[in-house]
Amino acid sequence: MAGAYDDRDGKIWMDGKLVEWRSANVHILTHALHYASSVFEGERAYNGKIFESVKHSERLHKSGELLDMPIPYTIDEIEKAKYDVLKANGWDDAYVRVVAWRGAGEDMGVASKKNPVRMAVAAWEWGAYYGDAKMKGAKLDISKWKRPSPETIPCHAKAAGLYMICTMSKHAAEAKGCSDAMMFDYRGYVAEATGANIFFVKDGEVHTPKPDAFLNGITRQTVIGMLQKRGITVHERHIMPEELEGFEQCWLTGTAAEVTPVGQIGDYTFEVGALTRDIAESYEKLVRS
Repeated sequence: MAGAYDDRDGKIWMDGKLVEWRSANVHILTHALHYASSVFEGERAYNGKIFESVKHSERLHKSGELLDMPIPYTIDEIEKAKYDVLKANGWDDAYVRVVAWRGAGEDMGVASKKNPVRMAVAAWEWGAYYGDAKMKGAKLDISKWKRPSPETIPCHAKAAGLYMICTMSKHAAEAKGCSDAMMFDYRGYVAEATGANIFFVKDGEVHTPKPDAFLNGITRQTVIGMLQKRGITVHERHIMPEELEGFEQCWLTGTAAEVTPVGQIGDYTFEVGALTRDIAESYEKLVRS
């Protein structure tokens, strides 16, 4: 499937029913468009099964709670909607996007209690998020923007508003010929990429930033479990910028990114080593099992 995302054939689930792709629209005075009152999930289906689907639906509910925006559908209803979309479009392998938002209603200021919470599920066929970087290693810029303090925004929600600095960071990275950007948090610790968590390898052990100011990704949790089953020590901790020079390998994790090796971050280089390749290949087998 190609072309603009608003001009395609297919079906999208919206507010309880399947509608034609081009008819899945909202009003210009939708609250989320003006105030970012929106949460979402990104998921992948492999061989007709959405990987960790229920965990994603549960996190959507939690994100809604954190934004004072209760999702009006049960976990079971969300699960059915996702699979209805896959079936309606005839896809076994696809990216699935569930989004919930405050719609248009009686409120059009900051407050939105009088406006309905709406939900939609769309899906599309999507290849490797970083293209051929999955083989040779992605090149990352270092963003000037930092992940915010938990005192400023509910950082553990998968909320649309949290991604604006990610968009700007990725634009700046692409302008330099990079695939993505690595971000520090508000304290100056290594945090994550714009849409993926990050891992490092040194002396056979794995180090990954402590998710106390950014989203603890479902793929991240899966990969940590895979490493621990192999008996590999995983350190979840605060990582200082100067430590980047001493790491030997690096990879990103995320639903879209899956497991993507990193070859360079700024002036620091990493090998696409055996452990990185093993985890990437093992993750691919796991999600298709």
